[in-house]
Amino acid sequence: MDLRKRTWAEISLDNIEHNYRAIRGSIPAGCRFLGVVKADAYGHGAVEVSRRLERAGADYLAVSCLDEAVELRMSGITLPILILGHTPREYVSELIGLDLTQTVTCEAKAIEYSEEAVRLGKTLRIHIKVDTGMSRLGFLCAGGHFEQGIANIVSACTQKNLDPEGIYTHFAMADEPGAEAEAFTRGQFALFTRVIDEVKSSGITFKIRHCANSGAVVNYKETCLDMVRPGILLYGFGDGGRLGLKPCMRLMTHVSTIKHIDEGLPVSYGGAFVTSRRTRMGVIPIGYADGLLRALSDRCSFISESGPAPQRGRICMDMCMIDLTDLPDVNLESLIEIFGEKQSAETLAAAAGTICYELLCSVSKRVPRVYVD
Repeated sequence: MDLRKRTWAEISLDNIEHNYRAIRGSIPAGCRFLGVVKADAYGHGAVEVSRRLERAGADYLAVSCLDEAVELRMSGITLPILILGHTPREYVSELIGLDLTQTVTCEAKAIEYSEEAVRLGKTLRIHIKVDTGMSRLGFLCAGGHFEQGIANIVSACTQKNLDPEGIYTHFAMADEPGAEAEAFTRGQFALFTRVIDEVKSSGITFKIRHCANSGAVVNYKETCLDMVRPGILLYGFGDGGRLGLKPCMRLMTHVSTIKHIDEGLPVSYGGAFVTSRRTRMGVIPIGYADGLLRALSDRCSFISESGPAPQRGRICMDMCMIDLTDLPDVNLESLIEIFGEKQSAETLAAAAGTICYELLCSVSKRVPRVYVD
């Protein structure tokens, strides 16, 4: 360990590849694999993760925005890349020049992209996004919007200089338990396939139909179609143990200071925690600026080589305190795991009242990623 790194995240690319192969082995033969690497690969490092996925045999990647796609192309990634979010029409030349696939979510955007592509004398590859119940992005086709939605999709697909390679939707409850979530997910899938069939009757077919996100890959195999889009599964979470996935990030720090505090003294901002005994208090150099959620204050423990160390007082911007009174073997520069091999990110997420996605994505840029194989 290089102790100059106050806090660091160990990323196992072997585990990334293990998860890729486990997921791939669970989907139908011939089904394409799109790895979701948006948000810097959920905090794991988009470039390194994409390189490993490309080497392992993935078919496609997905990012949120043009800047994320540019980073991958400038780093030598050659796989097809789907941009899930909006790109202004002014950047169509860059989309085409970098061989990127752009999501189209409404007729008006298709027209704008077409106009720019015609002006350039080139063709832009697109995927149509259908809103089947997420109520976020996509052509609205539910209920009374069906006929107009179909007309708008047909119009978008027939605009000049656009290549409608794919069509997709996003499930809102595929990872949720219970009959209500199942009924909602199956309703979304039924609407999605109905849209595809209706558009096909107008003479438009798509090479790639995709809707299976992580939850659907695990719970609804029939939705895999031509391609799957696992996100959190790639990083070791969300399978309920059914696929044998492995977490890929281990967030680490070390004890930088130890002091003895008398009984009855407040600790950290606001004095929310008061010692109930003479306390051997450790300071560790990780705080909310590093991505350690302040909501975890006094609600969790971190893991030393001798066992759990309860976190005490409010988490600060750059550091926080842990109780070492019952851990006499923990000393200066002893390693402390925030989450990883000994404590799941899901455990901390539950303590903070959130999901592990947020913990992973919150690990800030100032925390160096150390890639281990």
